Amino acid sequence: MTRASAHRSPRRRSIPASWEETSDEGEYEYVPLRLPPEINRVTASMRLSIQAEYGGWELSRVRAYTDGSRRVLLRRRKTTAPVPEPGM
Repeated sequence: MTRASAHRSPRRRSIPASWEETSDEGEYEYVPLRLPPEINRVTASMRLSIQAEYGGWELSRVRAYTDGSRRVLLRRRKTTAPVPEPGM
């Protein structure tokens, strides 16, 4: 196996590999979001605040990229009541 093929993933990941290791993954559910570069910090903050207020989501992690885009990982405690998924 070559070095290049050893690092390739068989499928594209929606969550960065380092985010998959969570100590409390049993009591929380997670959803990844991608914020494009044209969304500024204020708009992104407002969108995430709306998700927190109406969907019960909280910010778990943010990764900023050099192109200006962001990957956001939201989490909330698992519940049996139906709560709408975030849609951006």
